[in-house]
Amino acid sequence: MEKIQHSTIKTNGINMHIASIGTGPPVLLLHGFPELWYSWRHQLLSLSSLGYRAIAPDLRGFGDSDAPPSPASYTAPFIVGDLVGLLDHLGIDQVFLVGHDWGAAVAWYFSLFRPDRVKAVINLSVPYLPRNPAGKFVEGFRALFGDDYYFCRFQESGEAEKDFASQDTKILFKKFLTSFGPVPLCISKELGFRGLKAPDALPSWLSEDDIDYYATKFDKTGFTGGLNYYRSFDLTWDLTAAWTGAQIKVPAKFIVGDQDIVYNIPGIKEYIHNGGFNRDVPFLQEVVVMEGVAHFINQEKPDEVTTHIYDFIKKF
Repeated sequence: MEKIQHSTIKTNGINMHIASIGTGPPVLLLHGFPELWYSWRHQLLSLSSLGYRAIAPDLRGFGDSDAPPSPASYTAPFIVGDLVGLLDHLGIDQVFLVGHDWGAAVAWYFSLFRPDRVKAVINLSVPYLPRNPAGKFVEGFRALFGDDYYFCRFQESGEAEKDFASQDTKILFKKFLTSFGPVPLCISKELGFRGLKAPDALPSWLSEDDIDYYATKFDKTGFTGGLNYYRSFDLTWDLTAAWTGAQIKVPAKFIVGDQDIVYNIPGIKEYIHNGGFNRDVPFLQEVVVMEGVAHFINQEKPDEVTTHIYDFIKKF
């Protein structure tokens, strides 16, 4: 870990922290919520040892990167703009994109907006969710799961922040990193995340040092930056009307655990396996479903995930 280099660059009006290691073809690793560059710690080391330049930023709103206060500053055009600026700053023309959770959503948008900058995309947990002109994303989640669904619960400014601040951040992360299983995560307004039970023991893939790293960073920054991704999602829907029906035309691979919260949303399995995904991402070459794996797949099964990434990108 001490070989990983850390730097801060200016891009798209913000300061962005990046972790990087290695030389060779560049791989850009994009994390989700509530995460950091640190979520790719295993892949940074292993991909660099395989001959790649692995780069993992703290996305805007997270960790040591700037966190603009307004949710409107977290739409897909802003986030993709940050990353295009990052590549320009580093002198990189094309990159392999690897995303997880919100990072996967960003990587899909990046591939949609700027396919000229993407050699191939490998996304984890979140498939491409094409824009449905008939209704916005949050409305859809509310119709499926009700107001208590975590995605809906995160919409109101300050509410989740107050909830998170009412408990120890280390305990909160133990809950976060072990709660996104196959059952919809519904959080009552009365109990909040306090009502979730923390695990009696950490799973084998997660250490107390890992929890300490996340908790220390989020104690410093708070959660608003990360929550603004949820709060800006419908605004992204508004801003991407011109891409309704557009296909993602870069080589793609998708990896998901069968216990992942996203994979078990009604209709998602059918979309992935019955032709919809291939229609929207016509150069999708492979879908991998890993058995017994939940949402934080790149940390739960780091070696297997690295192998899946490497087996794909080495072809290009």
